[in-house]
Amino acid sequence: MGKGRLEAFSDGVLAIIITIMVLELKVPHGESLDALAPLVPVFLSYVLSFVYVGIYWNNHHHMLHASRKVSGRVLWANLHLLFCLSLLPFATGWTAENHFASLPSSLYGVSLLCAAIAYWLLQQAFIGIEGTDSTLALAVGRDWKGRLSPVLYVAGIASTAWQTWLAQAIYVLAALLWVVPDRRIEHVLSRREG
Repeated sequence: MGKGRLEAFSDGVLAIIITIMVLELKVPHGESLDALAPLVPVFLSYVLSFVYVGIYWNNHHHMLHASRKVSGRVLWANLHLLFCLSLLPFATGWTAENHFASLPSSLYGVSLLCAAIAYWLLQQAFIGIEGTDSTLALAVGRDWKGRLSPVLYVAGIASTAWQTWLAQAIYVLAALLWVVPDRRIEHVLSRREG
């Protein structure tokens, strides 16, 4: 089964997720800079969530580029990932609306943790049908970023009990790990093509 429809559907869902998040940025009533002050938490939450969706889109693209086949297991694993990511606009909005309060910040971390687990499951589904010597399996290797991220999300969730700013800092740190381009797949593909 080809992967074109999977990629097109995923791209569409991710575009909708970003659209839903940006719609939460309401135009302020007033023309002064003071009118923008209440929007700062909303904007910061949006930026972080936009970065996360961008990271998932980028890595999803690379994963599909390295894969050749799609199975029913892959389709369901992909839907699971998209479901987890579709919860991000709600978690983002709730966190922003409540100025990074404990419970909303915790839910935000849970949504990031769920997406990380779902991505790992999708990656394993691809490796399962293509084998341990596949391009994706070789590129992923030990995947230290993929293993560290859930640990950081759990630490962020736990820290909401006493310092919500620390939770936000941990979520930003986890995003920064992935913003740095991960060229493992590109390197393996270029070696195999060369």
